[in-house]
Amino acid sequence: MPLLELSGVDISYGGVRAVRDLSLHVGDGEIVALLGANGAGKSTTLAAISGLVRPSAGRISLGGTDLAALSPAAIVRLGAGHVPEGRRVFGGLTVRENLQLGGYVLADEREVNRRVAAVCELLPVLAERRAQNAATLSGGEQQLLAIGRALIARPRLLMLDEPTMGLAPRMARTVLGLVKEINQQGTSVLLVEQNARAALGLAQRGYVLSRGRLGLHGDAAGLRADRRVIEAYLG
Repeated sequence: MPLLELSGVDISYGGVRAVRDLSLHVGDGEIVALLGANGAGKSTTLAAISGLVRPSAGRISLGGTDLAALSPAAIVRLGAGHVPEGRRVFGGLTVRENLQLGGYVLADEREVNRRVAAVCELLPVLAERRAQNAATLSGGEQQLLAIGRALIARPRLLMLDEPTMGLAPRMARTVLGLVKEINQQGTSVLLVEQNARAALGLAQRGYVLSRGRLGLHGDAAGLRADRRVIEAYLG
């Protein structure tokens, strides 16, 4: 059974169907890339998995549990972490306070603090900046903070929405290297990434959305070699 499974999912905003009849899955230990042009429905798909929007048709399950009736907080408790596009850190709070907010679904403050310490060990730059307000960090450091915050809940599935957008090449490589390390530690990843070449280099499989519909899908090596993917995304 896949860790994450979407089957025949439709998602509408107002009267507009943003995603149509989408089926995809992510297995335990996989990195799966979700590609497509702006407006293709990628961010909407992640929002639906997180419970931030509700499908009008179809089924989304995590670990075999149907997510339809669950709140976003319950979906986090079940094991889904979501790092949204644009990072969305709390600029007026310190790095440490932002990380602590990642543990809002936990009742034990001591456990939250233990997990914050573990994330700071994984990401030493956050330990160095822990007393700084998040607004004073560089864009790349804010992205690391957003990822670190999601890790506090120890997700089984980590969803990342454009994690390298706006970053310098060196920092983009750092972020993608972190994604690989997180995956090697046992967390499955669903990766929305504008840099299709980098995403398919990291992922085992990929899906390509076009105007809300699933177009191509398959193993990452096959997609990298597909003429349609090359022309549309790889240049």
